[in-house]
Amino acid sequence: MNTPAVTTTGLVRDYGDGAGLHGVDLVVPRGGVYGLVGPNGAGKTTLLSIVAGLRRADAGEVRLSLGTGRLAVCPDAPEFEPWLTAAEVVRQSYGLATRSGRAARGTRDADPSSPVPVARVLADVGLTEAADRRTGGFSRGMTQRLGLAVALILEPELLILDEPSSALDPVGRADMLALIARLGRDRTVIFSSHVLADVQRVADTVGVLDRGTILFQGPVRDLIDRHLRPAWELRVREETEQPLVDLLRRQEWVTSVQVKGNGSVRVEAESTDVGERELPGAIAAAGAALISLRPLDADLEAAFLALTRTPHRPPEGRRTDQAGAV
Repeated sequence: MNTPAVTTTGLVRDYGDGAGLHGVDLVVPRGGVYGLVGPNGAGKTTLLSIVAGLRRADAGEVRLSLGTGRLAVCPDAPEFEPWLTAAEVVRQSYGLATRSGRAARGTRDADPSSPVPVARVLADVGLTEAADRRTGGFSRGMTQRLGLAVALILEPELLILDEPSSALDPVGRADMLALIARLGRDRTVIFSSHVLADVQRVADTVGVLDRGTILFQGPVRDLIDRHLRPAWELRVREETEQPLVDLLRRQEWVTSVQVKGNGSVRVEAESTDVGERELPGAIAAAGAALISLRPLDADLEAAFLALTRTPHRPPEGRRTDQAGAV
């Protein structure tokens, strides 16, 4: 089994009044995209800051397994000197990163005299045409993309992004998500977001953090399957709707029946297999005149709401609902 890129054990950060982190056990697989989701105040920024070494935990341990040792962070609201151009920001950041990295490691890698990859990183984040513009005139979205460019200059093995798409318009968000997915092909990317559709679109693994506790870690599909019932929407002729509804509500394998009106009915079942096997027979047995039948796609937002609205386990046990070992 591959060693995880990031492992935390029992992380605690106490801000009082219940805020902070309460024994967080995090396991981030090596390679791919890990999406950290949670409501505002859940502790996402605190957790990422501790993993990055920017903030200290009151208790617990962080273990990083990085071949190059390079880790980069892009905060949700990066700031730059307003009189510098985007290209100048990248050049200065490259010089600072290489000098400080060499001094800390006592090595001569990443020589600051080597060519600076200005054009490459600005192109990666869609800022080629803004290379010579002063950052004081940048929108928040442009500033956020420049922050990611700076994080990419040394090609880090672990990239931590805090709400990277929060200030972007729909086109910019789509471009950012495509970039995150591409970056995850040859490194580990951890990004937090409150836009659950973004996480579902690009994350290989998801972690759900709520009130300082990890409630779930694992593949996005596993989260959806564990916390949502498979559902179908069917339409029948209105005069045959009620007998079908009455029959479905008597079936043990049916967990929910919702009458939508005009012959439309939503049915949830215990499992996909049972629903696919039993539903056609139930429709026929009720004598319903079927017009259409389709499965409903479950999404991460619905699974997230189902999970976070469930009472939490006691934090002292740190038991994590996880598709994988902690």
